[in-house]
Amino acid sequence: MRTVTASEAKQGLAAVIEAASREPVMIQRQKRDVAVVLSPREYERLVRLNVAEFQRFCDQVGAAAERAGVTEAKLAELLADE
Repeated sequence: MRTVTASEAKQGLAAVIEAASREPVMIQRQKRDVAVVLSPREYERLVRLNVAEFQRFCDQVGAAAERAGVTEAKLAELLADE
């Protein structure tokens, strides 16, 4: 991953955008990472990956609840505002 300072990014935005089409570009301010510039394709890939990972997590929690005997009725009872 390429790293540039915030000043370099500001002065050479076109170059940062071009580089981001090939790989993520880390932007640093005072030697601290403050931002990453990604291509739209890479951003969408990460979003899809996160959604898929969250779905797997939900499926695992649901399966564990089912094994523990949690039914729709029991869940509704637990979530009731009483």
